[in-house]
Amino acid sequence: MKTPRLNRRLTLESPARVSDGAGGFSESWSPLGVLWAELTARTGRETVATGAAVSAVPYAIVVRGAPVGHPERPMAEQRFRDGNRLFHVRSVAERDPEGRYLICMADEEIAI
Repeated sequence: MKTPRLNRRLTLESPARVSDGAGGFSESWSPLGVLWAELTARTGRETVATGAAVSAVPYAIVVRGAPVGHPERPMAEQRFRDGNRLFHVRSVAERDPEGRYLICMADEEIAI
């Protein structure tokens, strides 16, 4: 297994729900920190979301390993931000037996 090139600076963000005072909530995103990563695009597809055509591209994002429960370990339902680009994390697993790196499967959706 080749060593990944961690050459992209991504901000890890977590959803934060804030009560709206009427029994509901609004969702915002709070930054947790910056991680260096390697991004690899997978096969994309076109889909429809809320009545608009969307290009959905899955990515494999490799970051340095961190133990379960550590704030620098990404989790499903979090996202990575690279400027205006957003990558929604679907799953996270160890990339190698020693746990030196994690592989995050994520999706980027772009309105077309």
